[in-house]
Amino acid sequence: MRVLVCPDKFAGTISAVAAAEAFAAGWHQVKPGDELLLRPLSDGGPGFAGVLATALPHARVLTVPTTGPLGHPAEGHVVLDGDVAYVESAEACGLHLLTDGERDPKHTTTFGLGTLLLAAVEAGATTLVVGLGGSGTNDGGAGLLTALGAAPLAASGYALPYGGAALVDCVALGGVPRLRGAILIAATDVDSPLLGLHGASAVYGPQKGATREDVFQLDAALTRFAGVLQALPGAPAGLADLPGAGAAGGLGAALLALGARVESGIGLVRRLTRLDAELEAVSLVVTGEGAFDEQSLRGKVVAGVANAARDVGVPCVVVAGRIDAGRREAASIGVTEAHSLVQHFGSVAQALARPADGLRELGERLARQWSR
Repeated sequence: MRVLVCPDKFAGTISAVAAAEAFAAGWHQVKPGDELLLRPLSDGGPGFAGVLATALPHARVLTVPTTGPLGHPAEGHVVLDGDVAYVESAEACGLHLLTDGERDPKHTTTFGLGTLLLAAVEAGATTLVVGLGGSGTNDGGAGLLTALGAAPLAASGYALPYGGAALVDCVALGGVPRLRGAILIAATDVDSPLLGLHGASAVYGPQKGATREDVFQLDAALTRFAGVLQALPGAPAGLADLPGAGAAGGLGAALLALGARVESGIGLVRRLTRLDAELEAVSLVVTGEGAFDEQSLRGKVVAGVANAARDVGVPCVVVAGRIDAGRREAASIGVTEAHSLVQHFGSVAQALARPADGLRELGERLARQWSR
């Protein structure tokens, strides 16, 4: 039997690569003769760079010293495939880089992502693909622009402090962002606008540590900053309302203002990993993520894989940390059945503490069920 194993990361517990390996190890304990094709995936969030480094046979990976969302030293990567560079925003501004006590989007910055983009350009890239997701920031890309030579300025002419809250005083940018004419692509499946009830601050701010009062403050600050971004040469009309402008705490808006086009993260990864071609040659596909919930049904990794599997008539099994989506909803996107680590262990604590063990054990169980 040929099985395609293509999970996303299980956020906060295990990477997509490790999840695929653990599941395959369990399956092979029961059915050592089966062929398992491991194709870990990402929709642009954490793990994006690692997935593409594994999938692209001729890619070079540059390790780049950068800074995290509070300015602490961090390590990022630029995946170079010819003159195209793939960069993961979460490596420089990811929520996972912050402790619970450090989570405060009023003060976190995207500056480190700018460092990664500059390194990509210096390495010869003429197209920059930026994976968006998993951020601990809400600064509308202000830190990114600062790193590119266009710091947000107050009316006094001084540069503003880092963080989303300070942007309420922004009147202009102190320069022109410089990327040597590189083409920008924002890889994301978040279609939120920048502002309002469905915007970056309201929807994702609380996940990053924002209180109710913080959300109003941050949305007001981004409203001010949106006008500054709109004034950039070439910024598309109605920038703040465009789908994807709210991705990664408003990073999408800054990239759109710099001329980026938005591309589906899972769509891009599906293409680069040749996932659709692989699906036509297997009997079963197994995908998964940390939480299979309502968001999963809206174009993230699991939905992308399940839809593709349905199109070619291949059953799709989801293995997740926990399952909040109903069976009918799951079936509507092409999911045949779903299994969770929480259900397997009978404990949320165990699911979080032992994801690799759980995935191996589920691999054994599913091998007995599916492989004859």
